[in-house]
Amino acid sequence: MVFSKDNLIGFLLALLSSAFIGASFIIKKKGLRRAAAASGVRAGVGGYSYLMEPLWWLGMITMIIGEIANFVAYAFAPAVLVTPLGALSIIVSAVLAHCMLKEKLHQLGVLGCVMCIAGSVIIVIHAPQEHPITSAQEIWTMATQPAFLLYVGSVIVLVFILVFYFAPQCGHSNVMVFTGICSLMGSLSVMSVKALGTSLKLSLEGNNQLIYPETWFFMIVVATCVVTQMNYLNKALDTFNTAIVSPIYYVMFTSLTIVASVIMFKDWDGQSGGSIVSNICGFIVVLSGTILLHVTKDYERSLSFKGNYAPLSPSFSAGLCHEHGELLNHEEEDEPCPEEAVCLRRQELYP
Repeated sequence: MVFSKDNLIGFLLALLSSAFIGASFIIKKKGLRRAAAASGVRAGVGGYSYLMEPLWWLGMITMIIGEIANFVAYAFAPAVLVTPLGALSIIVSAVLAHCMLKEKLHQLGVLGCVMCIAGSVIIVIHAPQEHPITSAQEIWTMATQPAFLLYVGSVIVLVFILVFYFAPQCGHSNVMVFTGICSLMGSLSVMSVKALGTSLKLSLEGNNQLIYPETWFFMIVVATCVVTQMNYLNKALDTFNTAIVSPIYYVMFTSLTIVASVIMFKDWDGQSGGSIVSNICGFIVVLSGTILLHVTKDYERSLSFKGNYAPLSPSFSAGLCHEHGELLNHEEEDEPCPEEAVCLRRQELYP
């Protein structure tokens, strides 16, 4: 398949985003360790000495650059292409953790990395072409079509049921409640991010879209969805083991985002049946590789705990956050670090 110029730009930005976000976790981890060694108080137990550590801030800047690249990628390429590529940040984190933090990468972890790469290649080869969009009003027409309104209505109803009925009863005992809320809201956040990013792209090209109220509405939706998504993602990470939350969140968030994009932006219109099936197969391979990496991480932690009864040695400390599902750093213990809980995902937000 021959890439269009916009698809190629979106693809390269997605790769750049994965590289920066994956590296940011390792840089921040080194900064956290250095700050803990200097002050004697770790971030996981309430220490804030990392705020005075330049290496930690370098990691934050790296993450911000990655998130910006991911945001812009959605303005050029379809979510069906950009969102699954967020899994590549896991590979970057795994490799850098092995090289820089001396964390063991199990053979099954290597297999998981290979599967993520292979699945990503399949997705890229069979990615659909982005349909040209000329105005925010055109995006609004897509967003108000009956099929997508039905999807949005279903998401809102499900979120309300999960928040007001299931969360109080079993939110702290069933991992699907909190991850379900942030995954459902995450799919809407990606659609609004893509709409807003496309409007800003058109404005920078000389076709001002800021004069239309639709552009500002998309901005409000982005803020609302992101705040809700990150709030419940943090609750999930604070309540359950990251090795459980991250793969479930990535699978649900990415799947729902692809469904929403196919409905709203008609990503698969004009695609052959073979290309669609290949795209789905590539996505399944990436999901399998992601789950295998996290299962391996949990297995290594269990061995370390049973063998030594010492603080758990972390595997690559990354988790999915949008965008793009997004992974959050954890210290050697299984507690989430408070300063990591505020980062945006790709997808996070985007994973």
